[in-house]
Amino acid sequence: MIDPKKFINLLKNNNISFYCGVPDSILKGFSNEIEKTKNVKHIITPNEGLAISLAAGYNLSTDKLSCVYLQNSGLGNTINPISSIIHQKVYSIPLLLLIGWRGSPKIKDEPQHKVKGLITKSLLKLLDIKYIEISNDLKKIKNLINYAKVNSKPVAILVKKNQFKDKKSNNKISNGILRSNFISKLLNLIKKKTKIISTTGFTSRELFQLRSSKNYNLSKDFYMVGGMGHASSLALGVSITYKNEIICLDGDGALLMHLGSMNLIGHIANKNFKHVIFNNYCHESVGNQSTYSENIDFKLLSKSLGYKTYFRINTNKELEIKLKKFLKTNGPAMLEVKTKIGTLNNLTRPKKLIKLKNDFKDF
Repeated sequence: MIDPKKFINLLKNNNISFYCGVPDSILKGFSNEIEKTKNVKHIITPNEGLAISLAAGYNLSTDKLSCVYLQNSGLGNTINPISSIIHQKVYSIPLLLLIGWRGSPKIKDEPQHKVKGLITKSLLKLLDIKYIEISNDLKKIKNLINYAKVNSKPVAILVKKNQFKDKKSNNKISNGILRSNFISKLLNLIKKKTKIISTTGFTSRELFQLRSSKNYNLSKDFYMVGGMGHASSLALGVSITYKNEIICLDGDGALLMHLGSMNLIGHIANKNFKHVIFNNYCHESVGNQSTYSENIDFKLLSKSLGYKTYFRINTNKELEIKLKKFLKTNGPAMLEVKTKIGTLNNLTRPKKLIKLKNDFKDF
């Protein structure tokens, strides 16, 4: 395994001191080590395309390379700025991509990672990005960085699972309620024929596990096992023609990734649309890295974008009372739930996705 501190020192020695990107569990050790590293600038961005643009701007002002980190599921978000801004045939701006390679061949992984895992190298080739797979041969990394500088092109390093040593984050959120407690209470209170769309990460996994273990049968769920940031838009699409209640369970990091969906919801959503935001100020499922959401006033934000009502739950004491009020109100409505770090033991993942989709459609 590779010590992320040693890896970062190598980049610093090659004049790379600016880091930005979206956290990934494969790169958890790296991104958490960056938080502790002195004499570097580190910015966690809402989405991967934004990170590319940020790094391009940094290069324009300093003529230095940046390191942009992401998981390969977010590579699609980078295609536009890579192909239309930094590509050698456009502005020819160099940078280093550090990519967590989920679904890499011969490594067991989830269905949503397999497709992107198989095409990751092909995407990099189509974008004319030279890449290597990370190894302890640090000379290869140095040569890759030199190639980027000499040719003024982006380059990439692919990182498979368990290649970086883990480094724990210092970000600990202790106040608020457990997300799983809220989901349990919600499943007990919702109406018959309610449909739930849940965001990526622990939220969908907890909903699936609680639904299975408690045998709740009055409603159906669609689990966003991939497509971070798209849960609310998918839920909106369902709500346009579905006559009963639609509840989207979202996260602060996912919501910020594609914040424009809120504007669309506020303008076109019907009264059956309910939007729940679990806000723990971090990307919990990939290492607790900050989302910078602690200072956002979601009440003002939601109202300014057209939501009819807003509620906030901070403690277990007010959970049931405010949740009942939220469920009775007409949408589009937002409920912000202050959550703390922590998930269910032996957390499972949704399986038989085609069956789950068909059950959701036929409900």
